[in-house]
Amino acid sequence: MTGWLQALLFPPRCRLCGAATAADPALCQACLDDLPWLESGCGRCARPLPAGGDTRWCGACLKRPPAFDAATAVLHYQSPADYLIQRLKFSGELAVAPVLARLLAGKIATRASALPDLLIPVPLHRARLHERGFNQATELARHLGRRLSVPVDHRLCRRNRHTQPQSLTPLRLRRRNLRGAFSLSGELPAAHVAIVDDVMTTGHTADELARVLRRAGAARVEVWVIARSGH
Repeated sequence: MTGWLQALLFPPRCRLCGAATAADPALCQACLDDLPWLESGCGRCARPLPAGGDTRWCGACLKRPPAFDAATAVLHYQSPADYLIQRLKFSGELAVAPVLARLLAGKIATRASALPDLLIPVPLHRARLHERGFNQATELARHLGRRLSVPVDHRLCRRNRHTQPQSLTPLRLRRRNLRGAFSLSGELPAAHVAIVDDVMTTGHTADELARVLRRAGAARVEVWVIARSGH
């Protein structure tokens, strides 16, 4: 079936409301307008901050700066963004990955600073990867890399321990839960890298991975996520 005929008979549908749309990403304008866009965030960790505030960093970063230099998030982790992310992560709807990546790539493409030389998705432990069948961070990184022409290496970083999910770990124990969880399988080939994940909550996962990358010689480490929670 030719492309134009397929589009005529089976027009693309909005990933949220199901309305026919030719938009890229596959979200109709009404659903795009309803997304919880993150307009103002901490310059270090992207934690949501009040618009028009007089500080660039949140209190947590002022007290204890993370190992990464900056974080970029495009959405609050609220409805309906959380629905899209959960459909990708837990229901295996891989077609959601390019939709979300397009939103983040659009924000990153507007910045004046240089792009990183390498994207590194947060790895899953092999047991969880086997259980899920894919790594949502890798799927997002691949689409981001294509959009922004930045190489992706999903094999360089590995997860050494099958840690309890951070979402199920008490806040006071999350940093300890990740201690020693990551390592590199080889030399780091770039000085400026970006860690890619779907959601940042406390930032402990990105912080621990950034520490590993720093020890391997990274001069600048960014974190790119689709959504940021307010924790």
